[in-house]
Amino acid sequence: GISEEDIAKRLMDYGYHAPTMSWPVPGTMMIEPTESESKSELDRFCDAMILIKKEIDKVVKVLQKGGVVIYPTDTVYGLGCDITKTRGLERIAKIKGVKLEKANFSFICNDLSHLSDYVQQIDTATFKVLKRALPGPYTFILPGNNNLPKVFKKKKTVGIRIPDNEIIRAIVNSLGNPIVSTSIHDEDDIIEYTTDPELIFEKWQHKVDVVIDGGFGDNVASTIIDFSDGEAEVVREGKGS
Repeated sequence: GISEEDIAKRLMDYGYHAPTMSWPVPGTMMIEPTESESKSELDRFCDAMILIKKEIDKVVKVLQKGGVVIYPTDTVYGLGCDITKTRGLERIAKIKGVKLEKANFSFICNDLSHLSDYVQQIDTATFKVLKRALPGPYTFILPGNNNLPKVFKKKKTVGIRIPDNEIIRAIVNSLGNPIVSTSIHDEDDIIEYTTDPELIFEKWQHKVDVVIDGGFGDNVASTIIDFSDGEAEVVREGKGS
């Protein structure tokens, strides 16, 4: 689920230009430095790659312990935890001021391979819509199946989200299962969503375990489309609409 473009973007955060990459063997990646690179620069590059992996591992460990994180998406910043950890789900419900059994959390997935794990079989036309739109700024409400985690067993539907954001998708891929997703709202009467990660950290650092800085976020949430009855119904117009 992680492409060469995903890694290139993250390396650019460390001050590198998008490196030359290729896929000489399926499932592997080759990064080829130029002859002008010094050993110290190559060492710095290797250190960046190691740090990127450690960043992901750190967040995954927090999620596996039932921790709560704030993360960037292709729309607004989200609040989430491992879908299998009741402790984390209860914390998020408390933060949002809702009862867990009544909460409407979406699932952040790495790709469509998780779809059959939690969603009933959908028709070809619906699948084509999802495949065309995702990754992207959309949440699709689909009929849930009997494999939903215990706290969601009474739910008839589930919201599926695959953001076009390499950071959160790399984390979900490493975790091995989806995380729940809910937007973090601002108390400001004018600005609904905080976009500055530093301001998000100042406000939320004592409520969550990790705030992931993915740069400035958007202030428009995802478009929500309900396919639970087989026909598309736009529930909320947002980014991408």
